[in-house]
Amino acid sequence: MSFHEFQRVIGFSFNRQELLEEALTHSSYLNEHPDADVKDYERLEFLGDAVLDFVTGEMLFVRFPELTEGELTRLRSALVRMEALAEFARALDLGTFIRMGKGEARNGGRERMSTLCRAFEALVGAIYLDQGLDRVREFVIPRLTAMQHQVLAAALAKDARSRLQEWSQAEFSLTPTYHVLTVDGPDHERQYLVEVRLNDKRIANGTGKSILLASQQAAINALTRIELDGFDV
Repeated sequence: MSFHEFQRVIGFSFNRQELLEEALTHSSYLNEHPDADVKDYERLEFLGDAVLDFVTGEMLFVRFPELTEGELTRLRSALVRMEALAEFARALDLGTFIRMGKGEARNGGRERMSTLCRAFEALVGAIYLDQGLDRVREFVIPRLTAMQHQVLAAALAKDARSRLQEWSQAEFSLTPTYHVLTVDGPDHERQYLVEVRLNDKRIANGTGKSILLASQQAAINALTRIELDGFDV
């Protein structure tokens, strides 16, 4: 697919097309095309990482005046971790547009999490150089906002896992275990079904887009069941 098509996907055009080309060029492409008049995305990745940290930190600082420095740092880390940035990249179908060597592509480079994460950071760096911080905010903050809700929900669910473990240890001196039952859907839309057991006896199931989220939902469902019906091993 063309750079023109990618600009249609992101909803705006670059003033300096060479910046977009650099952001979407993997080092393996240059290994196979040594005469190509373009750089790979590594320097832009460095810049984009710093810009993402700043924009995310600024957003959280404004939205959550009650949070401490440590809490803000943990939330920012969750929002800009590799898995989150790779998810942003998949939503843009970014892997399809990256120029890379044929060998790298055959080996799954377009779907590799680290590659998608780094390319997304490079894209942010390119947007910053081409159109400034306000455009970066317009591009990034809606994605961070959606991820923020997932992260906060996951934090609440994590508390559920802790509460379930505290209850099970207090009642039976046992620790709950979590087991993946099924995995459905394509790579970018995985759906996991996880069962939580106590003493190898099922308490509840949960579903989610990752094993962690499904496990957390299983813990929530288990606590609801225990509250309504009780449970005995």
